[in-house]
Amino acid sequence: MSDLFENSDMGADAPRPLADRLRPAALNDVVGQDHLLGADGPLARMVAAGRLASLILWGPPGTGKTTIAHLLAHHADLEFRKISAIFSGVADLRKVFEQAKADRTHGRGTLLFVDEIHRFNKAQLDSFLPYVEDGTIVLVGATTENPSFELNAALLSRCQVLTLNRLSDQAMDQLLTRAEHLMGFKLPVTKDGRATLCGFADGDGRFLLNLAEELFALPPDTPLDGKQVAARVQKRAPVYDKGADGHFNLVSALHKAVRGSDPDGALYWFQRMITAGEDPLYIARRLIRMASEDIGLADPQALPQTIAARQAFEVLGSPEGELALGQAVLYLATAPKSNAAYMAFKGAGAAAKQTGSLMPPKHAMNAPTKLMKSQGYADGYRYDHDAPHGFSGQSYFPPEMTRARYYDPVNRGFEKELAKRIAFWDERREADDNEGNGHD
Repeated sequence: MSDLFENSDMGADAPRPLADRLRPAALNDVVGQDHLLGADGPLARMVAAGRLASLILWGPPGTGKTTIAHLLAHHADLEFRKISAIFSGVADLRKVFEQAKADRTHGRGTLLFVDEIHRFNKAQLDSFLPYVEDGTIVLVGATTENPSFELNAALLSRCQVLTLNRLSDQAMDQLLTRAEHLMGFKLPVTKDGRATLCGFADGDGRFLLNLAEELFALPPDTPLDGKQVAARVQKRAPVYDKGADGHFNLVSALHKAVRGSDPDGALYWFQRMITAGEDPLYIARRLIRMASEDIGLADPQALPQTIAARQAFEVLGSPEGELALGQAVLYLATAPKSNAAYMAFKGAGAAAKQTGSLMPPKHAMNAPTKLMKSQGYADGYRYDHDAPHGFSGQSYFPPEMTRARYYDPVNRGFEKELAKRIAFWDERREADDNEGNGHD
């Protein structure tokens, strides 16, 4: 096999980025992924057993997906072929499959590394199947998106999905120490500056080393503190795709923090979404949904509060209007919680689908024509305002249905009062039934 990280576009003496020069030469040199590469990790076990399965490596940028693929090919003594789903089409796939078949006839296996594999369409992904199944290639796909959403089931069933973690502060500090050893001198930053640098990288090792390379070029006489580092380098944009997994993870965290009555956590995830560039009106729509799903009638003001916050944002725009949305987040998070209305809505919906075309009881229907009156429409209807307590106790379910209970208010907030009302009406119905005049 050729040099592990040979770059055909560069001569031997061509300058190489620091991140490239620091690529690990062995799997145990990869930082931050001990759950995969440690003694009990799945990749370590595969290498030890000499059996390499096709893999999907799922994780944020700069966590070692490409490096791991290179090292797996090296350890398994396989030819390493790399394509990018962004730049490759059917012709490129056909060519690499033919190369793999030719290598196989000469006794050489192939590890095909596909970067951004989620960019391929279904037909392109299906084209891998026969070559994975017959062992012509060992496929290692890299993706930053959730494979269960972005890759088809047929390919997923033939691959093992392994999740890579964003690099911890400890792992990033290891990378900086290695960089200092390679360069032969310390990074010209203070302890605070080093922490700022790691924070700016946001778990991306490649980005961290690119930033460090800029700082290594500075005079080492006066170490930079955190503010000076911030002024020198560009902060990495948060990992967030408004149409993909990062988007759904953050909105899920916001929703669950609201539901869990954690105002500080909810406000944090709200700000994370705003900072990442999420459309504030999308957040506003989600807050309106939360008001009905998780609070409902436990606090009837929750829904008007969220609608008002959305209107305030439309009037003020960004960034002033975002304060109104933040206020709504805090209102929802601190409101009493109930999903009773939500569950009642779902329960009644399921019953409506199941019972089909049952007609209302005759007393619940109007009789605007003589024919309808002759057929009994409106017979027996009792006007509730004329009844004691303003409640007649009549049933409004179809006669063929047993009376059901969909709405069961909780003993919190305003629903505590609603529970008393429903209990009173239940008592009145029972009393009417016992007197023999409750239902028609």
